[in-house]
Amino acid sequence: MINNIGTRRRRWAATAAVIALAGVSVAACSSSSAGTGSGKEPQTITFAYSNPSGNEHYYQDAAKAYEKLHPGVTITLQSLPAESYAQAITTRVEGGNAPDVFQAESGSGQTDSIQGFAKAGQLLPLTDPQVKKDLAPAGLAQFQYNGTIYAVSLGSSVNGIVYNDQAAKASGVTLTASSTFSDVLQACAAAKAKGKALFALAGAAPPNTGILALIIATSAVYGPDPGWDAQRTAGKVKFATTPGWTATLNSIVQMNKAGCYQPGAESAGFDAITNGSSRGLVFGFFAPGGAAHDIYVASGGHVSLVVLPFPALSGTTYASLSSDVAITGSAHTKSPKLVASFLAYLASPAGQKIMAAGSGYFPVGTTDVSALPAQYKPVASMITSKQTRNFPTVNWPNGKIYADLGSGVQGLLTGQQTAQQVLQQMDSDWDAP
Repeated sequence: MINNIGTRRRRWAATAAVIALAGVSVAACSSSSAGTGSGKEPQTITFAYSNPSGNEHYYQDAAKAYEKLHPGVTITLQSLPAESYAQAITTRVEGGNAPDVFQAESGSGQTDSIQGFAKAGQLLPLTDPQVKKDLAPAGLAQFQYNGTIYAVSLGSSVNGIVYNDQAAKASGVTLTASSTFSDVLQACAAAKAKGKALFALAGAAPPNTGILALIIATSAVYGPDPGWDAQRTAGKVKFATTPGWTATLNSIVQMNKAGCYQPGAESAGFDAITNGSSRGLVFGFFAPGGAAHDIYVASGGHVSLVVLPFPALSGTTYASLSSDVAITGSAHTKSPKLVASFLAYLASPAGQKIMAAGSGYFPVGTTDVSALPAQYKPVASMITSKQTRNFPTVNWPNGKIYADLGSGVQGLLTGQQTAQQVLQQMDSDWDAP
């Protein structure tokens, strides 16, 4: 299951609910496009990507826009199933049969993370200074290896509580971006009194339990110490001895005892999110914010959800900001100038705007509240004021850490594991050779 715990997996999990709820200028790419019209390299390239719901079109839109700006260029799209994408693309890359351009994960924490590919010499270096400038707000380190950039970002999103505020208010339940953890427990009691649950949780699905833990840890661990991952790498801290991690896991148990999740959450799959949302039995679930956009589109505009941060257990609340869906190029492409130019376009404001319009993400570095998708209105001021913390797994050395966090949370819900046991296993995973 380690292969399926990246951003695509988290986005796919959130998109399960969708089924139930059934003028740019050439100058934007001028610095790297000069060589694309020489005719000395092939002007047709392939672009492979994951398609979680089967209806994604933002990559297609960006490719068409680039082709329009560069007559004679053809970008052949390869839409691949989300469930098997990570392993499929990794096999192709390692076998020397990678697409010219492909979607991957930033950082190092997943099977198809770019840093592992770059270390093996499989990726095309991106040397355009404008790419570095465009990526800087997302944090350059996750797109680099040994100081060289190898990928660009799809955009940014907030991981949090995807919430049906209208339905909740109709049942007398209130939760906002300024709520406290005590408010959450009170909202849980109010929802339970109405025969409903505040949250749907797929307790038997590690990607969903894992993202719940990381959303809480955003404020509990990374709020006071945004450099915690670097300290863990240096051996200065551990999961098991960090109070914020212990508090994070204990709060999940506390919410379970308070009836915050639907009955049987510990053994539930993604159908708990699907069924609970469609029947109006739950008001929110834990996922990337793009899920709110997916549901809005799938419902024909009838269901408008918002994204809320999980309240800090104490102190200041931070929103979990993620820019970790990456697009990269193969080192073995026969069209390196064209690939570099296309990736520069995707990173540019023009490319980011096109992809954001169809994905529910927002352009990297957005500071204009009016430019944010509607679902982010409750957290808009947090985004623009940078009251955020990055999603941590991009800095984790391997995918087993997140996998064991997710399965460990299920163990907490069933009473088969303690918080210390889960955190000690994560430390063991981190230190594994």
